[in-house]
Amino acid sequence: MKIRALSAALFLTLPVAAAAQNNAVPATTTPEAKPAAATSIEAIEPQITGFFDSWMKNAHVPGLVYGVVKDGKLVLVRGLGVQDIASKKPVTADSRFRIASMSKAFTAMAILKLRDEERVSLDAPAERYVPELRNWRYPTADSRRTRVADLLHHTAGLVEDNPWGDRQQPLSEPAFTAMLKAGVPLAQAPGLRMEYSNLGYATLGRIVSNVSGQRYQDYIRSSIMTPLGMTSTGYDVLNGPQDLRALGYRWQDNAWVREPDMADGAFGAMGGVQTTANDYWRWVAFLLSAWPARDDPDKGPIKRATVREIVEGSNFVNTVERPGASGRPCRVASAYGMGWQVVNDCDVGRIVTHSGGYPGYGSIVMLLPDAGVGVFAFANRTYAGPGLPVSQTLYALRQAGLAEERTVPVSPDLARAYDIMRDVWRSGDPARAPLANNVVPDRDLNRRRKDIAELKKQVGACRTDAAIEPISAMEGTFTWACANGNVAGRVQRAPTPALSLQVLSFTAAK
Repeated sequence: MKIRALSAALFLTLPVAAAAQNNAVPATTTPEAKPAAATSIEAIEPQITGFFDSWMKNAHVPGLVYGVVKDGKLVLVRGLGVQDIASKKPVTADSRFRIASMSKAFTAMAILKLRDEERVSLDAPAERYVPELRNWRYPTADSRRTRVADLLHHTAGLVEDNPWGDRQQPLSEPAFTAMLKAGVPLAQAPGLRMEYSNLGYATLGRIVSNVSGQRYQDYIRSSIMTPLGMTSTGYDVLNGPQDLRALGYRWQDNAWVREPDMADGAFGAMGGVQTTANDYWRWVAFLLSAWPARDDPDKGPIKRATVREIVEGSNFVNTVERPGASGRPCRVASAYGMGWQVVNDCDVGRIVTHSGGYPGYGSIVMLLPDAGVGVFAFANRTYAGPGLPVSQTLYALRQAGLAEERTVPVSPDLARAYDIMRDVWRSGDPARAPLANNVVPDRDLNRRRKDIAELKKQVGACRTDAAIEPISAMEGTFTWACANGNVAGRVQRAPTPALSLQVLSFTAAK
């Protein structure tokens, strides 16, 4: 289930988008709409499909489905290859794939939902909700007890367990209880570093069961999946329409070998979800709809503010050199949030992602929450995570103008502050502004007047009608075109109820 770095076809665009609007998933809203992109998703579809087709051939993958979600709609979905090499039945948007560790996002969301209902505390020792953990022995006398938050962030001290964890999927609930009661060895004291643990997320699933009074799988289905219209998504892969399943294979001795199916069991919380592209996009759209923060009514099964918590990393930041979304070298910082990895990519900005690796399957999802865009892909070959074509797709969308980050709206007070900056420039007197009490001690008014006069003499007449570019509701920058160059400016409010300026800056710009 480890997070890994990055034929028949079904291509649906506008008809799918229209149908999507009738679903309960709220579309993402933007405070300021940008002009329509010149390039359409249809225009770059061949390029995107080429990414996946090339990757499939190189990775020896029998079948794959990918989807692109934008502004609350499934704008592109396509199946490639076959879901079963014997029957050669083509992959479609209704083919069912196991998504392995991408299941952890549902577990994390369930814990946060129970937290919102004041039934779980993230700061509480996990043994409060799973009594079997009271028998655990800790590596040092000063080790803290494992908290619920430690399990969410993979900081519980448990050893990285991908080779072992994948094969625990069918473990029975009584056997899992016995495992927990017997105690497990810890790799280090809780809270010291992030170490990926499938056992930790299986334990979170037990918390969900114990607190909710329902089987973990039933709680996830009734509280999250059903409200989102995910009617073809579940955990019991052996009890459903088998003709729709994408069967799992491994590549061995230059041939595909069928991987044995693992039944649903106690480790479902770490990797047991089976879903379709036509279902999974609804989950992606729901998550993306949490951005930006706004005043609209909350209509989802989980509050928007709660969904936005998934990007809050555990502060054990990892920095590595790897190719960025464009393929160019990129030094990437990443941290594990709550069921998600948060990555700062050099080419497309903040990516919220999780992959899934499992006997017979590989998958990945990447979200650009600040752009309202997500791309996901499922494959039916052991540990074949399609991170490369998904990254390439994000970059292609960004280059085509289809994944632009939303602009921050100009608040009324920022607009007023900008008008004040224009007046200060015209008059040459910063004393005309409502100044915060740091301004004069930082640089006295006479010096500031001289600075403005010298800059005006240098650049000549300026046009001051350029729009301000907000950084937040309280801060913005601007650039004015002048006769002999440009002026770059910055204005920032102080954190006081009455409008006052703590920064008012004019500098020559190249």
